[in-house]
Amino acid sequence: MSTTTLTVLENGKPLLFSFDDLMSYHGFGFPGGVAHGFKVMQRALPLLADGEVPERREIAICTAFKGPGARDAFEMVTRSLTEGRYKVDADLAQPERGTTLQAYVFILSYRGTEIRLRIRDGIVRDEFIALGRRPDRTPEEDERHEWLKLNMRDRLLALPADQAYDLF
Repeated sequence: MSTTTLTVLENGKPLLFSFDDLMSYHGFGFPGGVAHGFKVMQRALPLLADGEVPERREIAICTAFKGPGARDAFEMVTRSLTEGRYKVDADLAQPERGTTLQAYVFILSYRGTEIRLRIRDGIVRDEFIALGRRPDRTPEEDERHEWLKLNMRDRLLALPADQAYDLF
């Protein structure tokens, strides 16, 4: 997987997290979601503290994205869920971007700085969202959905963060 790490501070001491670390915490269910969380933090963390490394327990996250993979990625790096700084807010969704992209909106804040990110077109496939929402998938569709999760993970990890997530 990716050799790039995320760095945050805990009481002034650096903590480094690789994508593989985040996957070990999350498990195997939603690798694409973990990759989204990783890329969002890769994009936002350097901007939150003017190029310095932010203190993990001061970062707050608000998103329209309900996925457990991203949630677990944010929790491992920032402890925001456990400490009440992680919020899913459906009102942040951007329905004008269509069903596929509308929920991939993330706002990270730190010491008065707020970074707003949204997914670029072409990263998340319509088929992935449609299959994920289908309650009565066939075994073949389940297999396809699992492949799409891994494919999205791989495509995200291959991109620089600024080619996956735009500031808005």
